[in-house]
Amino acid sequence: MPFDVVVVGSANLDLVARTLRLPGPGETVLGSDFAQHPGGKGLNQAVAAARAGASVAFVGAVGDDDAGRTLSSVAATEGIDVSGLFVADDVATGRAVITVDDSGENSIVVIPGANASAHVEDLPPATVVLAQLEVPVATVIAAFAVARTAGSRTVLNPAPVPPGGLPDELLSLCDILVPNEHEVELLGGVDELLARGVAAVVVTQGAAGVTVTEAPDATTWSVGAFEADPVDTTGAGDAFCGALAARLAAGADLRPAVRYAAAGGALATTIAGAVPSLPHAVDIERLLSA
Repeated sequence: MPFDVVVVGSANLDLVARTLRLPGPGETVLGSDFAQHPGGKGLNQAVAAARAGASVAFVGAVGDDDAGRTLSSVAATEGIDVSGLFVADDVATGRAVITVDDSGENSIVVIPGANASAHVEDLPPATVVLAQLEVPVATVIAAFAVARTAGSRTVLNPAPVPPGGLPDELLSLCDILVPNEHEVELLGGVDELLARGVAAVVVTQGAAGVTVTEAPDATTWSVGAFEADPVDTTGAGDAFCGALAARLAAGADLRPAVRYAAAGGALATTIAGAVPSLPHAVDIERLLSA
């Protein structure tokens, strides 16, 4: 039986420091708190999709170390299938070093580690295949090629944007692209992405909401942001992508799926940490009803 969502992506241990403000170049600031959380865009989005009600499988790689075992356990506890999670015996599990200021803004440095070993052998069948770019681009291309052959819908969160942008081979296999406002500029803009074969570009803009442009006529529409008191924006984009994939897999059209995802993203800003902040379906539905 196919999964609702298969996520191909990274798993990291997040090392999070809180401070009054983000340091400038060459500057040292004092932190007020430190914590470790499970993270990585792939794992975050897999958990977000599962909490939004989807059946989820996760394809990625961790090291043969305590961090890797912790991340695998976190996924399994969320009901996520981890049979596609490769364990590399010669490299450490990925890490992300995150600084969060008192306004909730963050800066992030990712050390890929074992994520560079992520590969696709037998991609589980799914309604939606969701990926990011903290694993090799070639791995995502391979996954989307299998997905396209199987009739699955493909969703790509192009973060981080690789040097030189995205290859045509990947964009031609992408149904829905979900960049933020900075990433879409690095990728040449919405019109460029549609011209290169993407069916819909969903641009997340934080407090400004979400703007969606769909081919073939470049029809554009927006969804406003939900009000929230931000504590930490680290997991907001991942909450959005996971919730979006879950709703699309459940058969929702793009507009209501984006609205649902926007509610999930807003809720994620109200709790510190990536995985701890990812909302459950009941919380998203409550915000939508309110």
